[in-house]
This record gives sequence, C-alpha cells and structure tokens, in this order.
Amino acid sequence: MKNGSLLLAPAGILIAGLGVLYLKANPAIGHVTPDMLLGLSYLPWLTAVIVFSLMMQAILVRHKLDTWLFPIVMTLASVGVVEIARLKPSLLVPQLRWLLIAMVLMLVLVRLWGRIHRLLEYPYILGICCVIVLFLPLLFGTEIGGSRNWLVLGPFSVQPSEFGKILIVLFLAAYLSDHRRVLTMPARRILFLRLPPLRFIAPLIFIWGMAVLMFVVERDLGSALLFFGIAVLMTYMATGSRSYVFLALTFMGLAAVICYFAFGHVRVRFDIWLNPWQDPSGMAYQIVQSLFSFGTGGIWGTGFGFGHPGFIPEVHTDFIFAAIAEEMGLVASLALMACYVLAFWRGICIALACPREKDLLLAAGCSTLLLMQAFIIIAGVTKFLPLTGITLPFISYGGSSMVSGFLLLGMLISLSKEQKNG
Repeated sequence: MKNGSLLLAPAGILIAGLGVLYLKANPAIGHVTPDMLLGLSYLPWLTAVIVFSLMMQAILVRHKLDTWLFPIVMTLASVGVVEIARLKPSLLVPQLRWLLIAMVLMLVLVRLWGRIHRLLEYPYILGICCVIVLFLPLLFGTEIGGSRNWLVLGPFSVQPSEFGKILIVLFLAAYLSDHRRVLTMPARRILFLRLPPLRFIAPLIFIWGMAVLMFVVERDLGSALLFFGIAVLMTYMATGSRSYVFLALTFMGLAAVICYFAFGHVRVRFDIWLNPWQDPSGMAYQIVQSLFSFGTGGIWGTGFGFGHPGFIPEVHTDFIFAAIAEEMGLVASLALMACYVLAFWRGICIALACPREKDLLLAAGCSTLLLMQAFIIIAGVTKFLPLTGITLPFISYGGSSMVSGFLLLGMLISLSKEQKNG
C-alpha cells in the first residue's frame, strides 16, 4: 500500500464534512429543489481534487519518493476546505480550485526538480530575486486588511511575501553552505561574540533589516517574524554558533524598541497585545472575539456548524484556527498542531538523510518554515504573540498561501529522492 491508505483520512474529512453542511442547510432531503442542485456545484471540483490526490500518491510510490508528507498535508488541506465551506460557502469552489492548482504545480516541480535544483549554484541571483519580490509591494502594493503587502492583478490578488519565503530559504541554503567554513571560523572577537569579517555576515544583516522594513512600511508583522526567524534558525543550523543568535535577537530587540516609539501603528499593535481589553469593541475586536471562541469551544467544542465563529472578522483567513477551536474543541486543535509537528519531523528526517549539505539545509529550512508559520499564526490568535497577518498553512483561505505551501512540500518530497540517489 505504501501509505496510500493514509489518503482515506483527508477524503473522509472532505466527504463527511461537506455532507454534514449540505444536510444541515437542506434538511428536507426527500424533496430536491433547484437551490439544492445549485449547492452541489462544488462536486466536480471535489471529485477532481480526490482523484488527483490519489494519482499524486501513486506517482510518489512509483518514483520511490516520500509517501508520508503528502497525506499529512492533504489532511490539513481537507480540514481547511471543510471549514471554509462552513464559514464562507461562496469561497468553497475557489478554495478547491486553488487546491487543485497547487497540487498540479507541486507535480510540475517534482518533475522538473533536476533543473530547479541547479538554482542552488547561484545564491546571489536567488537573493536578488527575493529582494525584488519583497520590494514589489512597496512600489505597487495595495493595502488589504491593514497590511500593504498585496499586488492586485486584475481579478486576482497576490501576496509576494508567500513566494519570497521560498526564495529566501533557497538563498540561505545556498549561501550558508558555500560560506559555512568562513562563518564557523570567526576572525574577530567583540566582547563575548565571535564574528567573521563584516562582508560575510552582511547578507544576514540585510535580511534582518528587510524584516524590520516589512514590519514598519508594509505593516506585515507576520511575514517580518517569519523571515527573521527562518534566517536566524537556518544560520544556527549551518554554523552552530550562538553568537549569531544573540546578535540577531539584539538587533531585532533594538529595532522593535525604536519602532515602538517612532511609529504609531506599531505602538497600537503592541498595546493591543499587552491589553486587548482596553478597546474590546474597537482595535482589539478581532483578538477579543478569538479569545471568546477558544473559551466557548472548551475541550470538545460546540459541534461542527453550531458555533458562532462569524463574529470574528476575516475568520476564514487569519483566524480560522479560532473557528476550529470553537466548534471542534481542544482535541481537534491539538490534532491539527500534531499534524504540523509530524510534517516537521518527517521533513527533518529527510534532511538528515541528505548526503549534500545544501540539500540538508534546504530540507531543514522548508520544514522549519512551515512549522514556524503555523506557530506564529496560532500564537497570534491565542495572544501568545502580537497579532500577525499570515495564514495558517494549507488551512486558511488563499491562493498564494496554498500554492507556496505545496511548492515547499514539493521541494521536500523531491529531496527525499535526493537522499536515495546520494
């Protein structure tokens, strides 16, 4: 079976969840009305998603690629599709369509991995492309949801930072592996820090500064934390030096203090995090309603379709985890977090088996990025961290997020073959 039976879980979630919602909306199933037939317009897309996922798993088995990651991710994606159908029925077909497109692009990446892998030989080109992608919103961006990190292209809205995070992982994997020897043999000592010449850590400092700029100018705290965190963690994974971690945290701490006193929107964001009850009906309305959802859900939840997650604005994107926690309780919330941890563990296993250092760093970076993004948004909706504007991978609504997540998955799956060929 080669883990093909694991796809029964996401298929069951899709069919059972959508079936429950359909029966709840149309209790008189003995009398078929035109409205009920119209409500089944998602069936062709649902069938296409299920059939293609089965084909995808068969391809992975045939080519002796990892067969665990895809079912885990499809389980998360299935929960997301069902929850979006519950929260925003009009977005069900678009989400199924994006899920299908993302799987097709992942298959293309796996097929062309030999050519794409060569990009690791050109770290500076990857770095320049990353900078261009991240700076596009500064020039042509549109503010949506309080963050100026979107590009509107006709009927589509694209979030460049979702694809910038892939480029930054590729750049860091290539750059750190090429310069690891220099970065681990410091030439100077500053107090208790041991650091190499400035020209070798300049790209890392530039990434840290870019994260601060994203926070201040684009008002995108989530992406800023994500880019900063992945840069620090991948640097530590490559060098094992705590000096870089201390230097990065000091840099970010000073930048945060300066931004707090210099920019009003930064100060508002942190004040809401410290005490959301000072303005529960205004600026802190989202986070307060999210906390109410967690409290209402308890251990077992109110029941799927019987909660009131609609009180949270934009619940289908940033706050979808709060909706899941309200209707399916702590048990389902912990199960979803376990899926992210399991996917991370599998990715690290792939990384440790890679014979080449660049592949090891790339696999570890992709795994860490997905887990870190899930952690940041879950921490935001539970008020553990200041509220962020990123999506919950594979679950939240959004084409950019879905496509970028499956591209990361495709790289991990492709690297599982690299470990065998090494």
